[in-house]
Amino acid sequence: MTVTRKRVSMLVAAAALGTALAVPATATAAQQGGDSVASAQAYSCSIKNINGKKQAGYYSGNSVVPSSGSVTSAGIEAQCILKAMGYPTGTVDGIFGTNSKKAMRQFQTDVNKVYGRTVLSVDGLPGPQSWPYLRTFW
Repeated sequence: MTVTRKRVSMLVAAAALGTALAVPATATAAQQGGDSVASAQAYSCSIKNINGKKQAGYYSGNSVVPSSGSVTSAGIEAQCILKAMGYPTGTVDGIFGTNSKKAMRQFQTDVNKVYGRTVLSVDGLPGPQSWPYLRTFW
């Protein structure tokens, strides 16, 4: 079984059981309001199935592109989801840097492989096109 199929199988099983996927971190969860959070630290992640969509509780939208220069709630959310799916983002710190972009590029590539065609641009950033695929349990 490929790594991608293992990741997908894990998410499908968790969704079917109605359980949350937890990703350990060294610090407690941070502020959840607004797009920008004060400083970089490690955030804890717990992915929940809310109305059939993956949610970590930091950002609920589908349009914000996380920043590579500052901590954002969208960055924390994307890192949590990617990490729960088995993509190595490095520390979940809300800064969408090199590791996070590499993990996102791999996710985008895997989605394209699953569909057998290009459905996502492989740019390494979650944006309006990629967020719905990140949030979907498949």
